[in-house]
Amino acid sequence: MFYQPEDGHGLPHNPFNAIVTPRPIGWISTRGKDGHENLAPYSFFNAVAYEPPQVMFASTADKHDRHIGKDTVANIDETGVFCVNIVEYAMRDAMNATSGSYHAQTDEFDLAGLERAECVTIPCSRVARAPAALECRLTQIVNLEGDANYAVFGTVTGIYLRDDCLVDGRFDVTRFKPLARLGYRDYAVVEDLFSLKRPDETG
Repeated sequence: MFYQPEDGHGLPHNPFNAIVTPRPIGWISTRGKDGHENLAPYSFFNAVAYEPPQVMFASTADKHDRHIGKDTVANIDETGVFCVNIVEYAMRDAMNATSGSYHAQTDEFDLAGLERAECVTIPCSRVARAPAALECRLTQIVNLEGDANYAVFGTVTGIYLRDDCLVDGRFDVTRFKPLARLGYRDYAVVEDLFSLKRPDETG
C-alpha cells in the first residue's frame, strides 16, 4: 500500500501515529499567570540537544477560551516556563485522566489525585512521585504548517530524579517502566533492555 496524505489513506483509522512509534510521553505541567495549574500528556515529545539540555513537544489543537493552542501552550506563552514529568507504568491511569479537554481553570493534579511538589528553578509544580522531571524555560514557540500546530522548545534548567530509580550511578528505567505512546489508543511499557556498542567504541 502507498498513499499520499493529501489524498487520504482509505483506512478506518489514520495509520500515521502507528508508524512513528513508540513515542515518549511528555507529561507537561504549567501554571498560568492567574495561578491556575494545568497538567496534560503530549506524545509528540522528545529531547533535542545535550549542551545545554533542550526538549520539545508539539500541540495539535486550539481551545476557544485560550489565545494560543490549548491550556499548556497558552500558559507557557504567558509565563515562559514549564515542567516535563516522565510517566511511569504505575501512573498510566492518572496520566490518562489528565488527557481530557477541560475548562482552563480545572486543576488536573486534583482531578487525577496527584501529589504536587514545587519546582526549584521555575515557578511551577511537578508531579511529586514522577520518576523524573525536567524544569524548563521556554526558548521558542514555532507555528507549524496547519491550523493549530505548535512546537514548543525549552532549555532544561533543573532535573529531578527519584532516588529509587538511581542504581549504581545510573538512571535505571526498569525501576519504573516508562510508558510510551503507540498508534490509535495503544500504549507500550519498557521492561527489557539490551545494549549495543557503536562501531568506533573500544573496551
